[in-house]
Amino acid sequence: MRDSHKETIYDIINVELLAISRYIPPMQKPPSLNFYQLSPDAILNCVEKNGFIPTGEILQLNSYENRVFNIKLEPSSAYPMTEIIAKFYRPGRWSRETLLDEHAFESELKHESLAVATAYTMKNGTTVDEFDGIYFTFFEKIRGRLLQELMPVHFKHMGRWLGQLHNIAERSIALNRPTLGPSNDSKWAVLDQLYDQVSPEVRGEYFDAAELIFSRLDELLLDTKLIRTHGDLHRGNILESPTDGFVVVDFDDFVNGPSVQDVWMLMPDTDFQETDEFKQFVLGYEELRHFPFHELPLIPLLRGYRIINYAAWILNRWSDPSFPKIFPEFNTYKYWAEETESLTRIARALDQE
Repeated sequence: MRDSHKETIYDIINVELLAISRYIPPMQKPPSLNFYQLSPDAILNCVEKNGFIPTGEILQLNSYENRVFNIKLEPSSAYPMTEIIAKFYRPGRWSRETLLDEHAFESELKHESLAVATAYTMKNGTTVDEFDGIYFTFFEKIRGRLLQELMPVHFKHMGRWLGQLHNIAERSIALNRPTLGPSNDSKWAVLDQLYDQVSPEVRGEYFDAAELIFSRLDELLLDTKLIRTHGDLHRGNILESPTDGFVVVDFDDFVNGPSVQDVWMLMPDTDFQETDEFKQFVLGYEELRHFPFHELPLIPLLRGYRIINYAAWILNRWSDPSFPKIFPEFNTYKYWAEETESLTRIARALDQE
């Protein structure tokens, strides 16, 4: 158990846990065994070949999706830091170009004085290198801790931070990243993939609700402006730094989408529009830009989309030896009954509008 009164050290991907969006097609093939069994020697060789001097001390960090390590370094004139975060990406998910888009966005945000972790440039002149078919990146180490309790004033600060991010984000679209828009993503293919997995007892209800959610989402997105978004902005990805205030981490799900994709996961509950937290968030956001109130009807649909994508995400990684252990109830009747209940609750609310 972590001591909540002591500073906790996190990294760019240390908090991934249960809030994960996956707006991507299924992986074409499972990763090689080398991804599941990255050796310390292989990791340190990747570090050394890019000019860092490792001490040999490695700590593996929490990440379901990737393989992430805290690496201790001997400071040098070229690299005075004493630690870096090495992130080895799950093969088959992202291309080199999609990763470079993510790192460029993080660098752009930092250049505009937003506190984010950025990637170091490798010997090859880019922020991405490759080992045995596995892309990897080195990030700066971020020190901070999760907020144990969020007060309304925190929401105002978060709103201002996000308003600044969105002012920067709307300047261009990430050409190589997924787009959360009508017919621009894999939502319908995901349903096809899940069909044989859902328990027959609830399959009809599940797909009736899912298809209604996806149809309504496509309809609303037709008239929605899409910008670059963090994509997975929940409280677990916001750290409190003693020097930088809020620091947002884990841009792994960076996506072109509606602005509210970066809003709804921060709120305290599903019915948040009358809460003090949301009102303070809007006050902070509107110090820098108009809040997109017209996008609020998207939020229950985005919530449903996330539920469905999460199931597909688990399914696509079932060959990873860790996943059956982490999600032992996946593909049981209990799992699908609970998923169906969540989706039908959203669908019923849509029918009542």
